Amino acid sequence: MTESILRSESEASQKPFLTESPVQKWMRRLVWKIAIATLLLMAVGSATRIVNAGLACPDWPLCYGQLIPSQQMNLQVFLEWFHRLDAALIGCSTIALVGLSGWYRRNLPNWLPWASMFALGLIVFQGILGGLTVTELLRFDIVTAHLGTAMAFLSTLIVIATSLTPYQGTGTGTKLTWVGLTAAILVYLQSLLGGLVASRWALHQCLGTSQLCAVMNSHILGVIPATLGCLAVVVMTWRTPALAPVMRKLASVVGGLVVLQILLGIATFRLRLQVEPLTVAHHTVGAALLATLVAFSVFALRDRVSYR
Repeated sequence: MTESILRSESEASQKPFLTESPVQKWMRRLVWKIAIATLLLMAVGSATRIVNAGLACPDWPLCYGQLIPSQQMNLQVFLEWFHRLDAALIGCSTIALVGLSGWYRRNLPNWLPWASMFALGLIVFQGILGGLTVTELLRFDIVTAHLGTAMAFLSTLIVIATSLTPYQGTGTGTKLTWVGLTAAILVYLQSLLGGLVASRWALHQCLGTSQLCAVMNSHILGVIPATLGCLAVVVMTWRTPALAPVMRKLASVVGGLVVLQILLGIATFRLRLQVEPLTVAHHTVGAALLATLVAFSVFALRDRVSYR
């Protein structure tokens, strides 16, 4: 009986587009949980920066030399401490992902162990950057690289999760691959510019002393190509006949997130970063938009292969 179960799982792993084995289903859910935790981690990281809590714990990886700094605990210390705790849990989950993908490799796609190792490499590099942000006293280039690596890690998880999802394409969505990838790259670059603006406090300095206005204006102008790329995804998706329903749903989410992101950006600018939840929401929605575009691009890339 055991041999028959393993045989059926092995056959299912060879046809990941239509069916999935119990092991693959379990692994896919694990990756999605890590991805959601990563998005929440990015939101907490944004809140940590906005309330000037980046150096609330003066040492690393401990906080005031303790695992739980109970005596020094306040809002700023809690945010920085919780940010590190969430990052550690994500790191442990990624290590588990690597171990499980290797242990069950016979019942999983051949690429999964390698993709998991790549994700682990990103999270290790992210941890190093996290330590450097403290030891280098929030140096803006390290902070920006920290954000960029987090978005790359999130994108990698989305690629893995959507690639493990059973999917039957129609053969009509392949032409949307490059549109989705282009929009994702533009949003990624725009998010990096936003991270640079935040790490250098460019908005405050531009409005107050006319310094760093070039950085601020670059981020404002960057809205145009990123928005056009996202709108191209939406328009071309709805003009493509016989497309898989999941791609239409993702395109609709992209359109909604773009509108919300623009409104949040305008409100954040008008209020000069005085309403902290708005700023956190602006950063988080940007990450969610990137993740949605990556998922859309993966399904578009799989469309012709699964159709065959």
